[in-house]
Amino acid sequence: MSEPKKANYLTGAAILAATVALTKVIGFLYKIPLFNILGDAGAGHFNVMYYIYNLLLTISTAGVPVALSRLISEARASSRPMQAKRYYSVGLAVFGLIGLAGSAAMYFFAPQLAAFMKDSQVVLGVRLLSPAVFFACIVSVLRGYAQGHNDMRPTAVSQILEVLCKLIFGLTIAWYLKAMGYPVPVIAAGAIVGVTIGLGLSVPALIAMRRRIAARTPSTLNLDRPDSRLDTLGQILKVSIPITLSSSVLNIINLVDTSLVRGRLADGAGFSAEKVDILYGVYSKGVTLFNVPPAFITPVAVAVVPVIAGALAARQGHEARTNMESSMKLTNLLAMPAAVGLSVLSGPVFDVLFPGSNENGPMLLSMLGVASYFVCTYVITNGILQSTGHEKLALLALPVGGLVKICVNYILVGTPSVNIAGAPVGTLCCYLVITVLNIVFMTVKLPEKPNYLRITLRPLLCALLMGAAAWGVNGLCGRFVLPALGGGRMAAAVCLALTVGVSVLVYAVLIVLLRALTKDDILLLPRGEKLAKLLKIR
Repeated sequence: MSEPKKANYLTGAAILAATVALTKVIGFLYKIPLFNILGDAGAGHFNVMYYIYNLLLTISTAGVPVALSRLISEARASSRPMQAKRYYSVGLAVFGLIGLAGSAAMYFFAPQLAAFMKDSQVVLGVRLLSPAVFFACIVSVLRGYAQGHNDMRPTAVSQILEVLCKLIFGLTIAWYLKAMGYPVPVIAAGAIVGVTIGLGLSVPALIAMRRRIAARTPSTLNLDRPDSRLDTLGQILKVSIPITLSSSVLNIINLVDTSLVRGRLADGAGFSAEKVDILYGVYSKGVTLFNVPPAFITPVAVAVVPVIAGALAARQGHEARTNMESSMKLTNLLAMPAAVGLSVLSGPVFDVLFPGSNENGPMLLSMLGVASYFVCTYVITNGILQSTGHEKLALLALPVGGLVKICVNYILVGTPSVNIAGAPVGTLCCYLVITVLNIVFMTVKLPEKPNYLRITLRPLLCALLMGAAAWGVNGLCGRFVLPALGGGRMAAAVCLALTVGVSVLVYAVLIVLLRALTKDDILLLPRGEKLAKLLKIR
């Protein structure tokens, strides 16, 4: 790969990675006030709707942008502009029809989907979400077209537009419906309309950006003869179907697991429907926080794939191993303190963000905090396996972890004395198994293996010492600062902010003193050179 193309590729990867992190943060800011509006039961209804939509969305669109971007890029590189246009036109027609079918399925089979999820009150929300599947199919084709022309900006813009619409429209509708006295399931359904609005508005925005890309694409007099529409469709499906299947695994597991958890709370533990809604809802709130740390690891995983692949292609094994170690150590440096912080401060975090929630919240978040570390490790090890050409091995670990999760949840959640506390245990076991399997695959298959002790011990020591500091500062704040401020949520927020601030400072000092962070680690991040200079790390 030439230097200009490589720089172009890395710039695009950095744009998408930064966008993913930004949209996750905005999504987090959206769900915190939303879940406070909805309460425990409403949060559970919201997540059930979203899991149903997300599975159909993944089946309809997961492989489309990747397939189209790759095929269009190859056609352009082969001086076949007419074939590139045909990929786009065929993809738009076919996946538009698939989107219509998916939307129709969500709308007409909403009662059956709700029954499968053991939540009869989400029918309205599923129907309101149904147009989003069609919009998402159109959006995915337009994104694939732009990416095939090496332009990642349309994808970034549309993703940010979607999440901003969720934040603005979703919260506004939820507040209005609650003020008007509507029941919680209706408020949850109204809140999720922001997803449909965001995708709907993304379509004209992406069409306008596609026209600009087409306008600046050089024309040619030597027009090629494109393949037939049927052959073109076959090529698109050949690339997109394996990606779709692999992307659907975790979504299917989450869908089945949600149905299982709700069912076992009712049938095994013997709780009423109202109690099931509350317990699953408070667990959903914890899952929202649990999903935040992986958002900051995704940019590392995206950035490291071409770097490792390039080093291996150039037969630079030592450089490839260095990059593997740096990416895994950087993951540890980010994920370990987040996991420890969520676990140690689960009580204050839940009290400040979700006041008045079920008393199980802090306990659930404490266990989910530990699980979040293994999700982060799964993300980065998956990236390493993909960059080294072992993506099929990475896929093998997912169903194994999913099966473990389902078995653990079936046993523990159905035990009355354990009930909802079994759900985070199942999640922890799931991602622990996936992480262990990925590391085993790396150890067996990679000629240049990372030194796992070297990349783990110092970050772990820093995180544990930071956790001890957080525990101590939180205790002192609870004893002296909280009473002095008169108690209440605002006083608790001040104490939490003070605890987090001191913990971050302690952690920053520790990673410098213990030399846990090197320049090679920082260079994997977008604009890593400038960041290293800013932190004065050599």
